[in-house]
Amino acid sequence: MEEIDPILARREKEEQAAREKTMKNVMMALAAVALVLAGILGYMWYQKSQLVKDLEIEKQDLTEQMVALQQDYATLSSDYDTINSQLDTSRAEVAELIERIKKTDATNRAKMRQYEKELGTLRTIMRGYIVQIDSLNTLNHKLTADAAAARREAAESRKANEQLSQQIESLEGQVAAGSVIKARGIRLEAYNASEKVTDRSSRVVRLLTSLSLVENELAPRGPVRVYIRVKDPDGVILTNSVRTSFTFGGESMVASASREVDYEGREVEMGIYLNDIESYVKGIYTVEVYTEQSLLGTADLNLR
Repeated sequence: MEEIDPILARREKEEQAAREKTMKNVMMALAAVALVLAGILGYMWYQKSQLVKDLEIEKQDLTEQMVALQQDYATLSSDYDTINSQLDTSRAEVAELIERIKKTDATNRAKMRQYEKELGTLRTIMRGYIVQIDSLNTLNHKLTADAAAARREAAESRKANEQLSQQIESLEGQVAAGSVIKARGIRLEAYNASEKVTDRSSRVVRLLTSLSLVENELAPRGPVRVYIRVKDPDGVILTNSVRTSFTFGGESMVASASREVDYEGREVEMGIYLNDIESYVKGIYTVEVYTEQSLLGTADLNLR
């Protein structure tokens, strides 16, 4: 039997112990790394969960604000069909926005910021409605109070009744006259093929009537169609293939051209072109500008 060298045996034992110690250190290092990674992943999961929770809270808050705005819109009303129609449109927009918010994931931050902007816009629109309704109600209350006072005084005597009846008629006439849309700055210009203003009849390719519908808080809001009647030097109404007509003072009238604009009580600048007229002669051209309620004014153009 071969005799084992004790020195060699001890060395192998020491090497085995060193390998075991190294392996133990590696295992401990790996365990430490795993523990750190687990901590990082846990922290990241917590952060994500907290972010999602915060976004859900923001979405809920935005939804509650929209519902509150919807309730505010529900309380608004007026005695004017135009305003009521506009309110109905805004109410529909609020309801639609609430549904979009509910269907959108809270983590879609771009959409949520867009909805916040739309909420701000709808709030601004509602404040405008409130101011407009209060203004009209104040005016109506004043007119109603004036009319009621006039009727009470009219009962005192026949003479006073006659005088006050005239005052009432005058007030009603002023209100009716004040609600009519008016215009200013009416002018008639001719343009050549290069889109430059000209007064040469031989170079005219189209006419432009420019004007401004002036501000009027009493006038009805909504679409307004403005008509022009352009007369040549012989008084003939110029028309093209797009013939149009309108009713004014119970009479049907031919128009040279027309354009519809959205009138909200504020000043509106506009222009109406007359195209496709075969030729122009020298002389003075006159444009008459109308709505179906009134003659807004006239202007002349001298072509040479």
